[in-house]
Amino acid sequence: MEIFKYDFMIKAFLVGGLIAIIAPCIGIFILLKRLSMIGHSLSHTSLAGVAVGLIAGINPILGATAFSVIAALSIEKIRKSFTNYSEIAIAIITSAGIGLAGVLSGFIKSSATFNNFLFGSIVAISNFEVILVSVLSVIILLTIIVLYKPLFYIAFDEESSRLAGIPVSSINFLFTLLTAIAISISSRTVGALIISSLMVIPVSTAMQVGKSFANTLVLSIIFSLISTFSGLFISFYTNLKPGGTIVLVGVILLILTIFYKNILKRYCSKLLALMSREC
Repeated sequence: MEIFKYDFMIKAFLVGGLIAIIAPCIGIFILLKRLSMIGHSLSHTSLAGVAVGLIAGINPILGATAFSVIAALSIEKIRKSFTNYSEIAIAIITSAGIGLAGVLSGFIKSSATFNNFLFGSIVAISNFEVILVSVLSVIILLTIIVLYKPLFYIAFDEESSRLAGIPVSSINFLFTLLTAIAISISSRTVGALIISSLMVIPVSTAMQVGKSFANTLVLSIIFSLISTFSGLFISFYTNLKPGGTIVLVGVILLILTIFYKNILKRYCSKLLALMSREC
């Protein structure tokens, strides 16, 4: 196929595939903890890190990772100060991230380079970034596999998990750290403003048809891979932005799944019931 004749597309499929796997693995726990906006907050803050990287002449992904980690730690700290209003922490960090990114973007010489991180740019992925994303993705996956059971218990009932002896604070801290890293390494491919959608939309789609937690997790990875690969194919042949295309494919899958579950499935059930009566 023509698309695989280009090295940058092979890199995009490799990096996109890895992100498509780790994003829902993190997103499913975020949704269950009712912290879906944390990805939105960290992605905005990572833009400030991208701006610092471009200004200082260092790799922007490293800058985004550093700022995302600081933002994640700040959210955890502020959440402890507002126990009954934990969502305030996300609003504060989002505001600080947007403000900082807006100010710093004024010092960047090439606005086009900065815009690549807003909506993603598959052409700009370097060999170093492929290695960085691959290594960090493997670390994130292994950590989630090792902490699968504690994360599962904490996501459903944090207080009971604490009473059962699970180190909730330490695991929450580590999970927030993983979320920050996943968002920062995804900024080049799908864009900092879009990665939070990739964490939420495939999981939301899988929740419509999943019959158990494990089943929903597997389905969310499948939906995420379909969205990513379809988005890359469509963007290549239609010259659209890959990040936005990937998210739109994901939204279409969600709409089709809701349609199947709420309308088509109900209609088919009624039709089968009617046919059985007539027989």
